[in-house]
Amino acid sequence: MLVHPWDAARDDSEWREWLAAHDFGQLAVNGLPGEPPYVQPLHFAYDAGRGEVLGHLARPNPLWPALEADPDVLLSVVDDYVYVPGPWQAAPDAPPEHGVPTSFYAAVQLRCTARLVDDPDEKADLLNRQLGHFQPQGGSARAAAGEAPYGRLLSGIRGLRLEVTGVRAKFKYAGKRQGEVQDRIAAGLAGRGAPRDTAARDHLLRRRST
Repeated sequence: MLVHPWDAARDDSEWREWLAAHDFGQLAVNGLPGEPPYVQPLHFAYDAGRGEVLGHLARPNPLWPALEADPDVLLSVVDDYVYVPGPWQAAPDAPPEHGVPTSFYAAVQLRCTARLVDDPDEKADLLNRQLGHFQPQGGSARAAAGEAPYGRLLSGIRGLRLEVTGVRAKFKYAGKRQGEVQDRIAAGLAGRGAPRDTAARDHLLRRRST
């Protein structure tokens, strides 16, 4: 992912706060020799304090041999994306039809070293930590090896603990455009009101003020 200086996260807190509100992404795993990469949609829980990502997948998932051969993976999370029409981006002294259309988006890529979890007690602990993230209000039984209701299901999954070794973050929201153009884009997003337009406009205005 190309990250221009004007699109880069201002500091670690910017991407961490954004990621805290996002817990679904694409896990990219290097393929076995002669095979393309695996890309696995994944609900995950990011533990900023421990610098790790928690997840689990079904035991029959075909990516396990590739993960065992190469634990170096990438978790990609993208959201708040919108299409920006060319006229919105036109320079102040140029005709509207000369504007170049583009995409706005926020993206965080976590490079990680994967560790597979097969011990039943450790899997139960991993699942309970995920439940604590996704259901902080409770409402579900805790997982425990050998105990109902989830104990007998533990053998059907493998856990994933991903140690974060690197981060690339990008917030592509007209960072290099003149203020007049940014104002026009913000007005266009407010007027269009399509899905994610409000979030994109908020990013544009927030980053303009920092």
